[in-house]
Amino acid sequence: MANLTRRTLLQFCSGSLLLSLAPASWAKAGADIVASRIWPATAYTRLTLESTTPIEYKQFMLSNPTRLVVDIKGFATNQVLHSLSQKVLPMDPYIKSVRIGQFGNDTVRIVMDLKTAVNPQVFTLKPVANFRNRLVVDLYPSTAVALAQEQNDPLMALLQDYNRGKINSDGTSTAQAAAPTPPVQKPTQQASNTLIDNTPVPSKPNRLNRQPIVMIDPGHGGEDPGAIGPSGLREKDVVLAIARETKKQLDALGYKTYMTRNEDIFIPLGVRVAKARKLKADVFVSIHADAFTNPSAKGTGVYALSPKGATSAAAKYLAKTQNEADSIGGVNYSKDTTVNNTLFDLAQTATINDSLKLGKGVLDQLAKINKLHKGSVDQANFAVLKAPDIPSILVETAFISNPTEEQLLSTGAFRKKAASSIAGGVKGYLSNAVLARR
Repeated sequence: MANLTRRTLLQFCSGSLLLSLAPASWAKAGADIVASRIWPATAYTRLTLESTTPIEYKQFMLSNPTRLVVDIKGFATNQVLHSLSQKVLPMDPYIKSVRIGQFGNDTVRIVMDLKTAVNPQVFTLKPVANFRNRLVVDLYPSTAVALAQEQNDPLMALLQDYNRGKINSDGTSTAQAAAPTPPVQKPTQQASNTLIDNTPVPSKPNRLNRQPIVMIDPGHGGEDPGAIGPSGLREKDVVLAIARETKKQLDALGYKTYMTRNEDIFIPLGVRVAKARKLKADVFVSIHADAFTNPSAKGTGVYALSPKGATSAAAKYLAKTQNEADSIGGVNYSKDTTVNNTLFDLAQTATINDSLKLGKGVLDQLAKINKLHKGSVDQANFAVLKAPDIPSILVETAFISNPTEEQLLSTGAFRKKAASSIAGGVKGYLSNAVLARR
């Protein structure tokens, strides 16, 4: 070591010796990292640490090569932390490798070697559901990369806008929060002709004869598994499979279909709504699998938004559990976020009425493949259905908490039938709808 020049020594220390092993280390009383997870996805990669006590941290970036460093104070390294290095997947778009070491006598240093420039969002979450205290590291693409990716998927920019407080929970822009929603008006014939110029159309898609846009929303994802069945089947996996099949069938019918997620990734509820609004979707269908405290509960159901309260105790319970997705998945709420308190005006009322029509059509189709939990469309204050200008429904395909229906949900045959029912109901609604670009 004595033969190294001062410059060489500094370079060596800033790189491979970034993690120095202290002769002794200590942790806060009762402080321990009990779980570590990495969720890689195209939109962003998430790394989480779960702890028995709140986590105090600081972060900074290093270049040449690009690294993100996160120091957590009052903890000692353990096997859970060291296991992070084995959880980095080759297909991860952002993380090349992770290194862990004791830095000083009271700090654990985490170094993420990165594949590309990133815009990191680091925050903590309080205990919720089955999770303890969490430290969350979200690695978004840098601005230049994100702008290029946005041309193919507007989700990229929406996720960052949401974290910066630019998007409300109902998918509207905070800049427009104070402005009343304009009433929905049927387009004139002249306007209709303008709307459909240069737009590919399927055969007889609807009375306006233009290609409708459908947004399919597989619930939960990533850190948020949704409900888990008796045998361990996860809601997030079931609904993603059904959503993919639904999209396939709607595409074959000639509709322009998008998904809020097509990976195992957590997407905030407001971003799901905002994506549908950005793409000017004509309908929004969120797909889920019920869970209830009583495992005997069973049946398929369809739900629409109710601004005044739930139309049944079951709908109220379901809305509460589904609305907890942001808390479970972990959202970095900006201090600048404002709440849109705009009253439900005539436009919102008209949208809910259309949602009930859409829901009735889907429910009628689902009744052919499974017993219904309720014979009509139920309503509650679901956060994911709050787009003020898009007919939106939430489909609970079956009770994953019921052993018999969990088995149904695990089969490809039932998933395909559920997708066919959803697609058939959407087709019936759109065939009779007069649609205008919003």
